[in-house]
Amino acid sequence: MNLAEVAKRAKVSTATVSRVLNDVGPVKKSTRARVLRAAEELRYHPNLHARNLAGGKSRTVGMIVSNMENPFFVDVYKGAEQAARSRGYDLVLANTDYNPENLASNIRLMIGRRVAGLALVISEMEPGLIQELSELAIPVVFYDVGAPKHNFSNIVVNYAKGIERVVNYLLELGHRRMAFISHHRTLGPLSVRERAFRDTVQNYSASIEWRIAASADGLDGGRQAAREVLASGFNPTAMICVNDFMAMGALHELREAGLRVPQDVSVTGFDNIRLAEVCYPPLTTLHIPRERIGQLMFQDLIEPVPMPEACRRRLVLDPEFVLRGSTGAARKP
Repeated sequence: MNLAEVAKRAKVSTATVSRVLNDVGPVKKSTRARVLRAAEELRYHPNLHARNLAGGKSRTVGMIVSNMENPFFVDVYKGAEQAARSRGYDLVLANTDYNPENLASNIRLMIGRRVAGLALVISEMEPGLIQELSELAIPVVFYDVGAPKHNFSNIVVNYAKGIERVVNYLLELGHRRMAFISHHRTLGPLSVRERAFRDTVQNYSASIEWRIAASADGLDGGRQAAREVLASGFNPTAMICVNDFMAMGALHELREAGLRVPQDVSVTGFDNIRLAEVCYPPLTTLHIPRERIGQLMFQDLIEPVPMPEACRRRLVLDPEFVLRGSTGAARKP
């Protein structure tokens, strides 16, 4: 089945069929409907590769994320995918599992597909890859890593401000024994959150006791890190988790240990994924506009702002504190 047969069935030119299927140029509504009906009746499937390269310009953008198991990344992808579809673009997704080798391989695969731009929602970036990306002739947008350059733009979250807000809130509730639950502690965006926790608790009196435990990013990782804290003999009155996904695992482990939340241990997360509203108890967290971030990333790729290197776009978002039932006053000794 080819374009000419669709044109013959719809009684229009092949150019008109092409305009309809590629959603470019003016076409009357009645004509558009006739072409689409003919394509459906003939079960015509356009050559996406040819469409993407029509006029020498790709209609595909790429997105690479660190962990598709974590709903945070799914939400960012959904926002970008919705924006791409509305503009007639395809969005190709790849996952790294926080592995720098997977990241490098995925970047090269994306470039091989001649993507029009590349969105990176990752933490495991290495300097050599930054340099390689800076030499590309396509726009690149980062979430949380990199720095603005001639073809780079950045969307970052003020994680330090969010963690400081949570610690101060817990201190107001009388908590003086806190555990921080993390993963991949050496990666830049994650180490920022841990450092903010350390700095905030250390700025207060020496009477504040704290521990840090890390495992994999996920439900099992949250359980493992919480189990490690409890097994150490350190009995926290609060657990601050680096994200909501790990907080879910920590909540489960605390229940398994016979501890009540928040009566015995308060728990907080970060991201405000949808599950945070419906878990038990509902999770106190910090909201990040994930789908909006995805939309902004796509927009930066197809409408890059022409600026000199020193002024390239950098958008900083402040997380919003969301109070729910997983936090309360510290238990009495």
